[in-house]
Amino acid sequence: MNWLILLSAGLVEIAWSQSIKPTHNFTRPLQTLICLLLMAAAVLLLSIAMNSIPVGTAYAVFTGIGAVGAIALGVLLNNDPLSTGRVLALGLITGGIVLARVTS
Repeated sequence: MNWLILLSAGLVEIAWSQSIKPTHNFTRPLQTLICLLLMAAAVLLLSIAMNSIPVGTAYAVFTGIGAVGAIALGVLLNNDPLSTGRVLALGLITGGIVLARVTS
């Protein structure tokens, strides 16, 4: 169950990463509130998952999910560049997440 909570934390972190830019340096109140709520929700879910998943593993998986999702959404929604190196990096991060899960 805590692995599902950790996955949820990572997905919320992806949403949080995408919510930062619309705040315009935290000058837009509604967007800033949404950003802060997503940040708090991600950390809360991460802390719950850490009840049974080791801290290092949980944090690595959490940030890995966030990184992969942020890059993917950046490419899909913001036309961020996608190079061979970025694709390779995404593959390595994803492989690390899977390895962390399988060996835990």
